[in-house]
Amino acid sequence: MDNTDYLSQDKFDQLQDELNHLKMVERKQIAEQLEYAKSLGDLSENAEYHEARDKQADLEDRIKELENILKSSIIIDQTKTKTKGDVVGVGSEVIVRKTGGDDKQYTIVGSEEADMATGKISYLSPLGSSLLNRKKGESVTVSTPRGDMKYVIVDTK
Repeated sequence: MDNTDYLSQDKFDQLQDELNHLKMVERKQIAEQLEYAKSLGDLSENAEYHEARDKQADLEDRIKELENILKSSIIIDQTKTKTKGDVVGVGSEVIVRKTGGDDKQYTIVGSEEADMATGKISYLSPLGSSLLNRKKGESVTVSTPRGDMKYVIVDTK
C-alpha cells in the first residue's frame, strides 16, 4: 500500500516541530517520571510506574507515526498548483455547487491537513477524490450515506 501523503510546507514544519518537542522535551519528562516511580519501590503494584510506562508507549507510538508521515510525505508547492489553471489537483482551491445548494469553497489537501471546519478536504475523501483531475464546469457525483450527491465545479484556483 502506498503511504505517500501530501503536506503544505506549514503543516510539514508544524509536524517537524511536534516531533522535535516529543523527542527533546516529552521523552525527558517521562524518563524522569519513570525514575521517580521506580524509586517508590515495588513495581508490580506501583500505579505511578505503570502510568509512566503507558505514557512512554503512547509517546513512542506518536514519534514513530510522525517520523513515518514526514518521511513519506510530498510537500505541495503552492506556486505550482496555482499555475495549473483549471485542473483540480492537490493544493487546488475549488468552488463547487451542490444541486439545489449554495457555493462552497474547498482546498484539496493531504489527509493530515483535512479539516472540514476550515474548508480543507482530503484528496482521499469521497468529494476530494471525485474532484481530482476535473475542470471548471464539470459535474461529479459523490456517493454518501444519504445517497448520491451531484456537484458542479464552479471555479478552480
